[in-house]
Amino acid sequence: MDQLMEILTEVNADVDFETCDTLIDDGILDSFDIVSIVGELNDTFDIDITPADIVPENFNSAEAMWDMIQRLQEL
Repeated sequence: MDQLMEILTEVNADVDFETCDTLIDDGILDSFDIVSIVGELNDTFDIDITPADIVPENFNSAEAMWDMIQRLQEL
């Protein structure tokens, strides 16, 4: 989870990723942020995030992203 938080902070240091759970719903992260995050997560965690995975439920919070990472690592 620490690696994830580092990635998120690098993408947008102004966001409180620890507590925010509406990153997509409230427009805090834009499409460029998501593309950057997906690329970093794929490389860092050796996973393959597909277009089907890029839905608000997977990116609204750091916890949701972490759950997605763990789920994809099990495949």
